[in-house]
Amino acid sequence: MTFNSLHFVLFFAIVFALFCQLRNRLIARNVMLLLASWYFYGAWDARFLGLLIGTQIFDYTFARLMERHPIGDVRRKRFVIGSCVVNLSVLGFFKYCNFFIDSFVQLTTSMGLQVDRPVLNVVLPVGISFYTFQSMSYVIDVYRGHLRAEKNPLHFGLFVAFFPQLVAGPIERATHLLPQIKSRTELTWGNIHHGFWLISLGIFKKIVLADNVSRVSHAVFDASGTPMWWETVIGVWAFAIQIYCDFSAYSDIARGVARMMGFDLMRNFDLPYLAVNPSDFWRRWHISLSTWLRDYLYIPLGGNRGSTFKIYRNLMLTMLLGGLWHGATWLFILWGLYHGALLCIHRALKPTLDKYLTFRRAPQAALWTVIRIVVFFQFTCFGWLLFRAGTFENMRRMLTDFFATPDKTPGLVSPAHLLTLGVIATVLFAAQWFKYKSANHDVIFKMPVLVRAVVYALMILGILVFGEYGGGEFIYFQF
Repeated sequence: MTFNSLHFVLFFAIVFALFCQLRNRLIARNVMLLLASWYFYGAWDARFLGLLIGTQIFDYTFARLMERHPIGDVRRKRFVIGSCVVNLSVLGFFKYCNFFIDSFVQLTTSMGLQVDRPVLNVVLPVGISFYTFQSMSYVIDVYRGHLRAEKNPLHFGLFVAFFPQLVAGPIERATHLLPQIKSRTELTWGNIHHGFWLISLGIFKKIVLADNVSRVSHAVFDASGTPMWWETVIGVWAFAIQIYCDFSAYSDIARGVARMMGFDLMRNFDLPYLAVNPSDFWRRWHISLSTWLRDYLYIPLGGNRGSTFKIYRNLMLTMLLGGLWHGATWLFILWGLYHGALLCIHRALKPTLDKYLTFRRAPQAALWTVIRIVVFFQFTCFGWLLFRAGTFENMRRMLTDFFATPDKTPGLVSPAHLLTLGVIATVLFAAQWFKYKSANHDVIFKMPVLVRAVVYALMILGILVFGEYGGGEFIYFQF
């Protein structure tokens, strides 16, 4: 059941109607939302609904047992370690079992040994990376004393399974979402209007921008021929736009659906392609994951404390886990290490850059900002090449003769592809720059009613005329 399907439209219409009737009856409301969330998840694959419920029961129980002991008691540490081990073991089995088996078989084959691959094909449960990290963060926060263990299993179960953000985030913190679940939310015109805007924006970004530009990236990444160097560049640029519009669209719709019911989910993206360096990028991209890695891995490892070597080690380990979180392939690992290396290099060069390339006059400072945005976007795009290639062979194909002119004529990217990419990139850049200059993501609500109506009309017209209704699932469903 994807957000861009009729099934979800009917599902949410029923849920919202029930919510309106039950909004002042907290327990009945949360029972309805929990059952709806279980149905939403079971609609993907009912076999894994038990896994989700098991995570809820297990972490609820461990947190309650942990709180029987005072902070500092060694038994609290045993419970939090037990929770992390069990959660990561389950996640590791479903997400990385096939990867390790295939890697072992390939290794032994390269050594001249013949090993038959075990007949085991583990299916990846949708959303397992998201809800596992969300549930783990709750147990860790209870261990640290940031919040009390939730006594009501209904409230905690809904926190883990809340359907708008269950499958692809944002990864919420219990300190932010649980208090909302435990209190009555207001059904106001302001929330409904804001939620409808976010849902409309998300649908537009998904089926008009992401799914249309995906035809350009598919033409390059999924072709059998070897692209020319500029076709590779076009394909990677197209995928950069596709993955941002696709993933941020899911977050927008999730936030919109929740907002219509009075719940506030965190913003997951903050104009990431206007980042000027790798640190800035990770403050803007997939914010719920990057802050999770910062708070639950980077800082416990030592963060910025200690020697230079330890700081660089912490950065590399954090980004390695970030790459592994995305998927069980060596290219995801390489993608994580690549971003870790960018963070380390930027940290090493920052004092010199700040010393010699800091401009006081506005024109020079603005020009330097634009240069940094453009240059770092290219570094980001090379990372997307690693992310999207899928296999080392496909990456090699796309990089073949990249710095030379192949003895062939271009054919993967057509004029129609170039036109599609140009129009979508222009629309996206204009919207991003307008938000950047206004310093307000919700600038639409500051506009006059007539201007706002025109924006809505153009967006709906774009969805009806240019919507790619066969675009399928969101990219991050596979993680």
